[in-house]
Amino acid sequence: MSKVCAIVFDCDGVLFESRVANLAYYNRVLAHLGVEEVRSEDKERAHLCHTAASPQVFATLLGEAMVPTALDIAAKLDYRQFIPFMNPEPQLYSTLETLAQNFPLAIATNRGNSMVEILQHFGLERFFQVVVTSRDVPRPKPYPDMLFLVAERLGMACRDLLFVGDSDLDHEAARGAGVRFVAYKGMTAGDFTIYEHAELVSYLSL
Repeated sequence: MSKVCAIVFDCDGVLFESRVANLAYYNRVLAHLGVEEVRSEDKERAHLCHTAASPQVFATLLGEAMVPTALDIAAKLDYRQFIPFMNPEPQLYSTLETLAQNFPLAIATNRGNSMVEILQHFGLERFFQVVVTSRDVPRPKPYPDMLFLVAERLGMACRDLLFVGDSDLDHEAARGAGVRFVAYKGMTAGDFTIYEHAELVSYLSL
């Protein structure tokens, strides 16, 4: 097994607990269209809003024909109004401080344009050398395109990356790219599982 040379993080559910923010965002679009909101008790659809890229979310909730209209409404929303509903995961800052001294760090997320504002709001942009979103690739996760692009931008082989994610979409993307996968909080399968960010430091013997 090759040495880990860089670490890649998913955003939602890994860097942040953001389910409330994501539901508020998508429900704002649905309200615009006069469609009933997704409630947190609707586990399957709420999870979709938390993990999938917007085109896939809207296609499932509204049907393919409504996707362009929904995306147009979403594009006019200022996501910064939803950022206060997001909470950084415990130990995130201290772990990133340690990791960034030893590895290039990257993000691969199904989010779109909101990622820049989120990183700036929480003062995290200094930690990440590469940020890849669904806007940067032809296909979002579960396809491996984001991880291929991260590797390319870092000038590394995929086998040298370690990807931390919390969903089946993340796991499938890692498998497709040939990237080692860390399952955060045991929400999906992985090469190994961590329940706290600080466990990464221990695993990498830092």
